[in-house]
This record gives sequence, C-alpha cells and structure tokens, in this order.
Amino acid sequence: MNRIRRALISVSDRRGLIELARALVTHGVEILSTGGTARALREHGVEATDVERYTGAPEILDGRVKTLHPRVHGGILARDLAEDRHQLAQIGGAPIDLVCVNLYPFEEALRAGATTTELVERIDVGGPAMVRAAAKNHARVTVLVDPDDYPVVIASLPGAPPDEIRRRLAARAFARTASYDAAIARWLASTVAESDSPWPETLVLAWRRAQVCRYGENPHQRAAFYIEPAPQPGSLAAARSLGAGGKELSYNNLVDLDAALEAVRDLEGPAAVIVKHATPCGAATAADLETAFRHAREADAQSAFGGIVALNRPCDASTAAALLESFVECVAAPAFEPDALERLRERRNLRIVETGPLPPPDARGTVIRSVGGGLLVADRDATAAGEVAAARVVSRRPPTQAERDALDFAWRICKHVRSNAIVIAREGRTVGIGGGQTSRVGAVEAALARAGAAAHGAVLASDGFFPFPDGVERALAAGVTAFVQPGGSVRDAEVVAAVDAAGATMLCTGVRHFRH
Repeated sequence: MNRIRRALISVSDRRGLIELARALVTHGVEILSTGGTARALREHGVEATDVERYTGAPEILDGRVKTLHPRVHGGILARDLAEDRHQLAQIGGAPIDLVCVNLYPFEEALRAGATTTELVERIDVGGPAMVRAAAKNHARVTVLVDPDDYPVVIASLPGAPPDEIRRRLAARAFARTASYDAAIARWLASTVAESDSPWPETLVLAWRRAQVCRYGENPHQRAAFYIEPAPQPGSLAAARSLGAGGKELSYNNLVDLDAALEAVRDLEGPAAVIVKHATPCGAATAADLETAFRHAREADAQSAFGGIVALNRPCDASTAAALLESFVECVAAPAFEPDALERLRERRNLRIVETGPLPPPDARGTVIRSVGGGLLVADRDATAAGEVAAARVVSRRPPTQAERDALDFAWRICKHVRSNAIVIAREGRTVGIGGGQTSRVGAVEAALARAGAAAHGAVLASDGFFPFPDGVERALAAGVTAFVQPGGSVRDAEVVAAVDAAGATMLCTGVRHFRH
C-alpha cells in the first residue's frame, strides 16, 4: 500500500490546517513547513521541521526564496525509481509524498484595492513551482491546494489517496495555478496600454465555477455559472442567494437577472425593472419602491407574469407584499429588510438575490460574448445618463420639462431593450416596449400595441435612428408628443418634418445604443 511518509505544508489559508496536520502526525508522517505555517503548527502542539533545516539553506530576501532548492523539488519530482532515489540521497534529500500549498492571496489583495507594490509582493513564485511539480508527479505525490479537499486525504490515511483521486487533485492544482497566473496577467495587462490597441494581444481568462445549473437555455443543454476571480461589488457574480427553500437559479434566471440589474442601475430614483427573456417588459421610477414596482408591473402585466424583478433600493415590507401579489421567478435588490425577507421566504420557489450596493451606471466594465470558435470582447455600454440633457433639439418646438424628464427615463431604459428597440413612456414609467424586431417601424408598432390608449400624450425613445418617417408617423397618429433618437439617417429632414407638422418635439443625442 502506498503511504504518505513526508509532507510539505506551506499555506496562507489556515482553514483545516491543524486538523490535517494532526491526522498526518498521528499516522507517523513527518511534516516539513515554512515560516508562518510552521509557527502556527507549533502553537497548536504539532511538530514540524523547518524547510531551511531540511535544505540546509536559510530563507533569504525576506522570505522570497525559501523552497526553491533541489532537496525540495527533487523530493517532490522524484519518481518511484531506484535511480531517482539514489540521486536524491546523494544531495541529502528524501521523497516528499504530499504537498499542501495554497498561494499568496493575490486575488484577495486585488479585490481589496491594494497598491501596485503590494500586489507585486502577493505574486507567489515558490508556491506555484511546488504545486506544479507535485501535480506533474501525481503518480506518486498527492497535491492539495484547497482546504475543502483535506478530508479526502485524512480519510485515506494511513495510506495515500488512490490513483484516480490523486489525478483529480492534480487537475485541480493545475487549474489553480492557471487561474492564479491569469489573474496576474490580466491585472498587469490592465496597467499598460499597448501602442495600437487597448486590448491585450492574448486574453487570459480563468474563472471559478460558482454553480452547476440544472440545465442550459433548454432542458437538453448542460450549463454552469462561472465567476471572475475578483467580481465587481454589486454585480451578479458577487451577489448572494438568500434562498427560499426552492430551486437554484437557472441559466435563464441568471441571464434575465443580469439584464434586470444592468437596467435598474441606470435609474436614479427608487426604481423597479421587470425582465422577461432578457429584455425589459416594464420599468418605473417613483417616490417609493412599492409604487415603482406596481407601475412597472402595470406597464405589461401579462408579460410580467413569471418575470425577473430588480430593485435599486433595499426591499421593504410593503414592496415585498406587492411582489407576492403575482407570480415572479426571482427578485434582486441591494438588500432586504428583515420583515420583507421573512414575507418573501413564504413563497417557496421564489429566488431571492441580494447584490449589495449597485455599481454606478457609468462604471467601466467588459462584456464578453462567445461566437463560433472565438470571443467578442467590448467595453460595457456605460453611457445614457446626461445624454438627453445634452441632446440637440431638432424640431421647431422644444420639449417641455415634463417631456424632457420622460424622454430621459425612456432613453435610459431603451438601451437595455433588444434592437430594434422602442420605448414609450410617461411620468417615470414605461407603457409600451417593442424590442427584438427586424424593422424599426415594426418595433414602433409593437410598442404602440402594448401601450394602447396610454400612448396618447406619451414620449418615445428609439435606440437607433429612424430610416424612414413611417415609424414616427404611426407614433404621432397614436398621440405621442415627443421623441428622442440618435439621429444620423439620410432622411432625418423628412422625419423631423413629420414631427413639426404634428406640433410634436424631437431630440437627437448623437449616441446609438444597440443591444443584440
């Protein structure tokens, strides 16, 4: 039976350390250790041999060099061959059967906003070298990089884990060093601008699996949710599920939650956005959160059934009561007051997600999308606020302040609707949304159909220019009085002429917000 006779332990994460070490010592395993780990072991009565005593070489450069030594790496890399054992003995080394190492906390320092000097000091050199050596030699050596795996080794004592487990631990070890190096590479790339592009020549990605989904977009597809090493606070990746005793968030839930959170963070007052199939079906702002949610739901109550709700303020008890009046799949908010959470948890299958404070709407970010055999990488669309205020009045009549306010709201929501996108709104709420249409006039007609009589006296936002006057003419016939669009069509003059003939008003922002 394979046995673990000698273990090298050097960890920054002390979870489970003492339990593992005591189990090893109980079964006669000699422990080699370094600096702080050795001190922690001795403080708990666990004997450990300092690595510098084993190597005969002191730590130097304030601990930067302590395990980079032939006796260490020879002990790890030695195969179960007589010649390897002979060469190792010639330099005074001995086989090392277990390597338990977790790396300097670079990602944690990055999340905490450490300085460049501090981050450089968190770049581990010796740790990854030992982990890679142990993982390479997994035919003989067991490697541990995660405290959650310690029980597997403890259960195997006095023997070593079987081949299949050592192979799985080796795969986890290589994934860890790859993720670690990817985080460092991405950070360094972000600190330098290449001469001809803001994008690095090689994009290194290494994300951690946060959840295996029940299935993908459809039941016959498999899926999982991965998160960045240092997700932005307030993002979906950094959110926590408060649960309701029901099902886990599904693939489609996560897609819709992300769309809803992106939209609601663009709104300034208490606001609610309801998303269905990755596009808003209702959105509103109001003096209080409950009213905002009710207005958002009333915008398209049929589509809101079974939708995803995002709030930009902590959810209170009255808003929770309103949420429970109809069926919603998920609700996300920066926080939940205790009474609200208690009430929401009564709905067994309602998914409840707490994000923490939402990032500002203009926060920089990166959007990554897969295409056949590759990735498209782009800046997050972080504009919308202020664009209506700065827009050019192209009609004879300028908008009233009420119209301008309604146009600003509609414009902020429009950028989150699938192109071609049209949003009809009034008094801080949507009344009709037309998205995902193959023609702009078709999007206008879809929005008007949803708005019905509420289109009379409302405003309209378009994510792209009007190629012909037909869409504007249909909206004017329904009673829409004000428009905002990017402008830039060769027929802009004809579009504006239609607006002027009806005594309506139009703004051009010069900014397009397509969403595909």
